[in-house]
Amino acid sequence: MHKFWDNPGVSASGTRQSPVATWAFPDSFTIGNVRIAPATVLAPMAGVTDTVFRRFIKNLGGCGLIMTEFTSADGVLRDERVRGRYLHFYEDEHPISAQLFGSNPAVLAEAARLVEDLGFDIVDLNLGCPAKKVVKCNGGSGLLRDLPLIRQIFESVRAAVKIPFTVKFRAGWSDDEIVCVELARLAENCGLAAVALHARTREQGYSGNARWEWIASVKQSVKIPVIGNGDVRSPEDACAIVAQTGCDAVMIGRMAPANPWIFRQIERYVTSGTYDEPTEADRYQMIRTYFQMLLEEEMPGAEGKMKQFASWFTHGIPGGAALRKAIYDAKSGAQILTSVEGFFEAKLTAQTT
Repeated sequence: MHKFWDNPGVSASGTRQSPVATWAFPDSFTIGNVRIAPATVLAPMAGVTDTVFRRFIKNLGGCGLIMTEFTSADGVLRDERVRGRYLHFYEDEHPISAQLFGSNPAVLAEAARLVEDLGFDIVDLNLGCPAKKVVKCNGGSGLLRDLPLIRQIFESVRAAVKIPFTVKFRAGWSDDEIVCVELARLAENCGLAAVALHARTREQGYSGNARWEWIASVKQSVKIPVIGNGDVRSPEDACAIVAQTGCDAVMIGRMAPANPWIFRQIERYVTSGTYDEPTEADRYQMIRTYFQMLLEEEMPGAEGKMKQFASWFTHGIPGGAALRKAIYDAKSGAQILTSVEGFFEAKLTAQTT
């Protein structure tokens, strides 16, 4: 399937103009009784989609549904600190989905009840994580080889909560063990409200190309909403995955921290056929806003998060290597913020003189 990773050039005004026709991108979709507009979803990402990043993405605009980091069902039941770290959210984050992982049906059901009691709109099951330590415990994509156990989990969680229950999964363990259609039908039969498919196998990890045709096969096999995920790196790709698979919504993962504007760009592209590329002033405002939010939240490890995100946020900025070094060498969050402000203020001043 054709993807548009090599985007066309940018006009002198900074507006991306594409020769690719825009397709009928859904304005919204519903998961159970939850309406989501626009039809875009921030994927759950370990170490990324905490409350600060979720609100940051929400404030930039264009994202219809946000999700927590994938969270151990056993961990949140045993340890209040785990619960506070992974399941804390603010009212302005609605609609929001909490993603759980585990392999014990009773434990997952009890964790889902906790999620519902905390006020989440949706609970989601992770059947996609390829990390060895998760798979070793029969969690994430490790369960893809045990459909009978998945059925037990589906039935237990569905019976435990009234909020919509969804699942995010990979196509299968390997190219020889593709189970995505069977799994989607199982989810529908067990009363789940939607499915999200990352169109790679566990064996692929994050390498190679996502096989969008698997998303198309799932969409043709079930009546509940299907969310497409994998290799959506631009607004053109978002439209292409809808056009080529018929999926009801688009989920974006690794591209979100690399280009936090992508949801807003998609929203504009599907209505006008154009979208703006961020200026250096936009990028400065974005980095400063996110770093300030981290510091204000007083999250443990905020300085580490700032250094982690610096490599994504400064990618492609002329002279960005010097800024990254200053950030990595800084001893506190305040020093990091000062380095960012000094770097961009100097660049912006030079541009106006």
